[in-house]
Amino acid sequence: MRQEVTESLGGRSPDELYEEATASYGAPLERLARAYEADPETRRDLLQEIHLALWRSFARFDHRCSLRTWVYQVAHNTAASHIVRRRRIRERLVNLEEIEAMPVHEENRLAADRRTAHEDLLRLIQRLKPVDRQVILSYLEGMDAASIGEITGLTAANVAAKIHRIKQILARRSRRGGSHGE
Repeated sequence: MRQEVTESLGGRSPDELYEEATASYGAPLERLARAYEADPETRRDLLQEIHLALWRSFARFDHRCSLRTWVYQVAHNTAASHIVRRRRIRERLVNLEEIEAMPVHEENRLAADRRTAHEDLLRLIQRLKPVDRQVILSYLEGMDAASIGEITGLTAANVAAKIHRIKQILARRSRRGGSHGE
């Protein structure tokens, strides 16, 4: 049986594929976990869940997509499941219309340094529903609409529209002063 699995993986074992994936995509997986989970302890747990899911997934990897696509698909699905499980104890997730309509508080207008802006962006992204979060995080990792569509199951046109809309919302909110206190 192990011989059949190795042959279906192009001669590489699931462990070898996992090692290749973590060597190539370790840093993006850490950024993905940070974008999905704000709390450092919980983020470490999520990253561990992602690595476990990825390691387990290579027994099923059939090369119908690139290794990159597979890694992001498994990672985003694991992170989305993590968020759904934690939904009861975390603040309410919102869709694009709700986040766009949220009020911006005056005291946020003074947040000027880059770190604060980055943290504000992450907080906004963390409030998005999993599919919207998956789209913008993949975009921020340099993926194109077609690749993101392959991961999410959305059409490339739908992905491009979501990216455009999310970028507009984030830019508008950034100009108005961020997301603290909402």
